[in-house]
Amino acid sequence: MSGGEQQMLALARAVMLAPRILLVDEPSVGLAPLLVSRTIDKIKELKQQCKLTVLMAEQNFTQALRIADRGYVIVHGKIAFEGGSTEELNNNDLIRRFYLGL
Repeated sequence: MSGGEQQMLALARAVMLAPRILLVDEPSVGLAPLLVSRTIDKIKELKQQCKLTVLMAEQNFTQALRIADRGYVIVHGKIAFEGGSTEELNNNDLIRRFYLGL
């Protein structure tokens, strides 16, 4: 199996256990862009339908914001910024410069 297929299988196996908390590390790694979008959509759907708490580490900031209720930016092992809403995260100068290229 490819890395992306392994990632999707690991996510599916975790969800089959009907958890209350889902810990996800880089769900976009190794996936084609279309599959990244579908995977994020599915995590968001599961979060809402199953009332899951999702703790996700993700470098693809734009995709992570689609799920986030709260976000943290960690730089060199320290929290550089935390925000309680998507708007706060989108409008932060640090994030706009380093992660969104604006």
